[in-house]
Amino acid sequence: MSRVRLYVEGIGFWGDGLPGWDAARAFLDHGGTVADAPRRPAPAMLAPNERRRAPDTVAVALHVAQAACAMAGRDPATLASVFASTHGEVAITDHLCAALASDPLGVSPIRFHNSVHNAAAGYWTIGAGCTAPTTALSAHAATFAQALLEAAGQARSGGAPVLLVAYDAPGSGPLLQMTRSTGLLGAALVLAPERPAAAHAVIDLVLANGAAPTPGGALAARYAHNAMAPMLPLLEALAGGGRVVLASGPVQGLDIETGGWRA
Repeated sequence: MSRVRLYVEGIGFWGDGLPGWDAARAFLDHGGTVADAPRRPAPAMLAPNERRRAPDTVAVALHVAQAACAMAGRDPATLASVFASTHGEVAITDHLCAALASDPLGVSPIRFHNSVHNAAAGYWTIGAGCTAPTTALSAHAATFAQALLEAAGQARSGGAPVLLVAYDAPGSGPLLQMTRSTGLLGAALVLAPERPAAAHAVIDLVLANGAAPTPGGALAARYAHNAMAPMLPLLEALAGGGRVVLASGPVQGLDIETGGWRA
């Protein structure tokens, strides 16, 4: 694979105590979190009743996706999208497993439709009125890097911006022993194949042989136990510039260079 250049038009971020990209950048600059930060995002595109019922993964995915599109000045209805989650909605999956073991006839159809891996993508396309293609994927520890590759391929081949949304939630019940994910974390990027009028960052990426290093940096330390932590080195590089390698497979990395953030 030859080196691919993409332009970051917009970004959204959510983490415990850092409910936005500006808060994340401030944390990287001088530390400190938002004292009165809400415990859960409340995506504006959902009606109040839907907002309360939506799983945490849907709430965080839609929140960061909206923020990225707003910063980019892009209509969400027009963007192809890639939604990436390592484990999906673990709390609901755990509930369904418990119900199947104890009361199979009591399984809730509403909870079931929220358990599928593309639930967040479905909520997004309905809420945004988007008929552009959407992809939902998972690749365990390489989920974010593979999603970035997918978004890059779609953007370059289609010649149009693509929305990338990545998120994971806490594990639950016996599944926590397998997922080992804690906290709620999400980020979204609007990636363009050609230089727009105002790009906030430029990234150049290429596949490289060899295992990627363990994620490091202040954000990675704060959210180390969330399954989507492997994306955090890129976010830190976007904030301050530099080069990172993200795990895209057991013996392969995604080598990324960026000049840093331009407000």
